[in-house]
Amino acid sequence: MTRRASLGPFRFENGERVPDLELAYETYGRYDGSNAVLVCHALTGSHHVRSPTDEEPDGPPSAFGWWDEVVAPGGPIDTTEQYVICVNVPGSCHGSTGPTTARLDGDGVWGSAFPTVTVGDWARAQARLLDHLGVRRLSAVVGGSVGGMNALEWARRYPERVDHVAAVAAGPRLDAEMTATNAVARRAITGDPDWQGGDYHGTGRRPTHGLAQARRLGHLSYRSKASLDDQFGREPAGRAEPTDDPTADDGTYRAVASYLDYNAERFAERFDAVSYLSLLRAMEEWDLADGAESSTAALAAFDGDLLLVSYTGDRHFPVAASEAVADAARAADVSVTHHTVESEYGHDAFLADQSTLASPLSSLFDGDDGADPPERPGRTRSASESVAPVHAGLYGP
Repeated sequence: MTRRASLGPFRFENGERVPDLELAYETYGRYDGSNAVLVCHALTGSHHVRSPTDEEPDGPPSAFGWWDEVVAPGGPIDTTEQYVICVNVPGSCHGSTGPTTARLDGDGVWGSAFPTVTVGDWARAQARLLDHLGVRRLSAVVGGSVGGMNALEWARRYPERVDHVAAVAAGPRLDAEMTATNAVARRAITGDPDWQGGDYHGTGRRPTHGLAQARRLGHLSYRSKASLDDQFGREPAGRAEPTDDPTADDGTYRAVASYLDYNAERFAERFDAVSYLSLLRAMEEWDLADGAESSTAALAAFDGDLLLVSYTGDRHFPVAASEAVADAARAADVSVTHHTVESEYGHDAFLADQSTLASPLSSLFDGDDGADPPERPGRTRSASESVAPVHAGLYGP
């Protein structure tokens, strides 16, 4: 069930403020004082980490759980044992304060005037909510993709408040290829005639064409070359050709293009373009080493356990990105395990093949009784615990 908390004035890292930060969130399980787990969603995800069930019927009808197999009774993050909190981040359009939020002065919504947000702002906002809920210390912070960056931000910003951190399909920063992909996506949106300088809210026109183009580009980085070839090949599409594509003559509209079109169309219907750009920017600007001499220095104060999960087919955050975080953690004498999964799904594997997370995430909580972690000497694991080569192939072995 969606809950909302009004947390009062909030100052973003760029110095701008909102008079009242409202966060949408959901919780699962019961809090016993030591079993709280914060789950951080991916770029366009939401706080609906689990689908409504007969036992929990109060979720909105349109809500779907993006990690139903992971956060569940008896699951890797077991809601019969853990108290799970998932928060929609500021800047999104899924219920928390963001560009689509009405301004308190009555002058429409924030739109393009919404403050620039950072992953650090997300963590600070989450910490404010936890204070509001009376949760001082977390058993774990877990996230995938940019949610994994969010989890790593907790390790460096609030090391005293968390025992375990798990970053899935993430890295210490966005690489040049994905930064370039973001740049093209941004231009697709801002080049839409309905963009209107980002002030399209209330005009009856939205830059849906540009947003759909940006999403098509995103999907190409979420899936691996092998998974697209295996699923679609050069098969023809099973639906009519789009009327807005003059190059799609009879017989040339293929299944893979239809897949991109379908996902882009659905996304453009439900998401806000300014919010999308806001979240892209936060992901693009985050760097584990910011404010420190290095990634190692950034993790030096974290005295808990760090779990990294990567996928061999991931183009967005390759195996080497997680290994770079693992190397920094080892150099900082942080207890770290890097678990690499052979998968052709690509970046989407952490959502599309959730069973791959059962073993690594379950082991994160094995023996966790809420007590303080042991002293640091002797806790560093060896590089051999990574179960795949650091430079595993982009689309498989």
